[in-house]
This record gives sequence, structure tokens and C-alpha cells, in this order.
Amino acid sequence: MKLALGTVQFGLPYGIANQRGQVSREDVKGIVALARLSGIDTLDTAIAYGESEACLGDVGLDGFKVITKLPAMPDNVVGVGHWVHDQMQASLQRLNVKSVYAVLLHRSQQLLGPKGKDLYQTLGQLKAEGVVQKVGVSIYAPSELDSLMNVCPIDLVQAPFNLIDQRLQSSGWLQKLHDTGVEVHTRSAFLQGLLLMPATAIPEKFKHWLPLFNTWHDWLLDNNTSASQVCIEFVQAHPQIAKVVVGVESIQQLNQLIQAAKEPPNTVWPNIKCSDEHLINPSNWNVL
Repeated sequence: MKLALGTVQFGLPYGIANQRGQVSREDVKGIVALARLSGIDTLDTAIAYGESEACLGDVGLDGFKVITKLPAMPDNVVGVGHWVHDQMQASLQRLNVKSVYAVLLHRSQQLLGPKGKDLYQTLGQLKAEGVVQKVGVSIYAPSELDSLMNVCPIDLVQAPFNLIDQRLQSSGWLQKLHDTGVEVHTRSAFLQGLLLMPATAIPEKFKHWLPLFNTWHDWLLDNNTSASQVCIEFVQAHPQIAKVVVGVESIQQLNQLIQAAKEPPNTVWPNIKCSDEHLINPSNWNVL
């Protein structure tokens, strides 16, 4: 099963299409139980995801590979090693585990800064101590890898990838990472839910890209298929991708995605690729 369960909704009301807010603890138990039963073996969380880590620690993580992420390191940190170890120990305590599968950096460029060498060495120590199996980065754009990979060899990269944002592939980095043995996880298969919204529900601020969304919805209608299934099939069709991180708000949503992941992939996709950073990078949406 290529699906991995993203858990930001367990700690925060996240996503432009989110209508339920933060997922209740009771619903989290059901979602995690279904994930385990369905063969999903990887959970993705982060220290910055509100109550997500503590929620997962309460629910129980037996049988799962857990990936968490360090927040951006404050500029005034003096002892990098102490800061990283303190962050990780607090994370493990919240998760109620002794180790995790991987720890990622939310700000990859800090590895290239004045404290980057100490940061990288400390991450290596975590591996040597058995606290983590892999270290890596969560990136916003493949261009972050251009300077990073020559300086700091890493084990795992998580990046956005979907029908609209195909930079990971078009940049050549998807194949490069795979060829060098770096594990690739992708997120934002639904562009934070924008690809799942009915045409009439897309916010006014995205009107500039209305022709693109019209193409998308017309294609779905012509092919008599669901948006979620096509989005999942598209990402899963790339063999270089090890895991597709998806977030859900309910057991029903997860069940739909599990069923979609079991379908044989299509070979023809709608042409809705876009390189406009105002659309493909959700951090820019607030200024639209």
C-alpha cells in the first residue's frame, strides 16, 4: 500500500476544503484502526501540527512507521545539538514511542546556513543512537534540492506533487532521487483539497485559473470518474514514489481513498499542469 496517513488534521483545522475542523479523538481512533487494518503502515506528523503527536501517542502506534518533523530552528539557538535532542525527546514522549522511522526538517535551507553543519551532524547522531532510521527534508519546491543534495546527503525527501504541481517530475528530481536511493514521499495529492471541490465551490480568489479548473471538471465528467480517484491514481502511477501522504477528516474519506488506491492506474490524464507559484504553493494563497 503506497498510501501513508497524514495527521495534520488530528492536531489542527487544516485545508482549504476542510469543513469539519480538527478531527475528534474518537474519530482519530477509528481512522487509525482502519489504516492499520487496510495495510497502511506509515503515519506522517510534525511537532508543529498542534496536538497531532499527543493524539497519536494516546491512540497507539504499534505496527506503524512514524515520521515526524522538526520545526524551524530559532535564530538565537546557541547549542544546536541540545536543541535538536530536546525537540526529539519531547516528540518521542508525546508519541509514546522510543524511536521513529524518520525525522524531517521543515526548513531544509537551514542545513546550508551558518549552523547547518552542526544540524546535519546532530541528525546523524540521532541515527547512530537508534532514535531515527532515516533523516530528511520536507520541501516546498524541488529547487531547494539543487544546492542541498551536493552538501548534505539525506535519506528521505517529502515534496508536493499532484496533477497541477508536477515540478518534482519536470525538474528531473523525482528520477534523480530514486536513482540515488533516496526515499521519496509526496504530499498535496489534492492540492490541499482544491482539486476535490466542486466547480461552484472554488473560492473567488482562484478565478484567474478558472479555465484550468473547467478543464479538470469537464474531464472528470467526460470520463465518469471521481476527483479523488484520479488524483490518487496519478501519483501512484509514478514508480519512483514510495509513499503518497494523504490527510482525511473522517473514516469515510479514508475508506474512499483506500478503495481508489486499489484501482489499476489510468494511463491518460487531463492536462492541467501549471507552474504559477501563486496557485501551486498554498503558502501564497493568503495574498490572492
